[in-house]
Amino acid sequence: MGWFSKADAGFHLSTVVPSGDSGPRIGAWLGVVHGEAIIGANIFRDLFSSVRDVVGGRAGGYERALSGARDAAVEDLIAAAKELGADGVVGMDFDYEVLGEANGMMMVAVSGTAVKLG
Repeated sequence: MGWFSKADAGFHLSTVVPSGDSGPRIGAWLGVVHGEAIIGANIFRDLFSSVRDVVGGRAGGYERALSGARDAAVEDLIAAAKELGADGVVGMDFDYEVLGEANGMMMVAVSGTAVKLG
């Protein structure tokens, strides 16, 4: 996964750990935090996705659902970090999995290290 960094309302998110003078300074390392979201694939999304598989193109229903799950997982990550008194999370890692015997569910998990910027 490529580099990602974002500061939103005074909270810093980054997939890399800042070093040197090129980014925010880490004042304290507070611990590992995580967030997860699991979404079910419904029959209509499955049906239209199958059509897209035959004719080509993007599966917009799945993309929107996955984007929503990713946003929910990041919100959970931020909430967990704020509980520790953090104002940032660095070293974030996103994982995507298909769950269920019939692959009917998708999971997005994100983890990182909560930090207090200094």
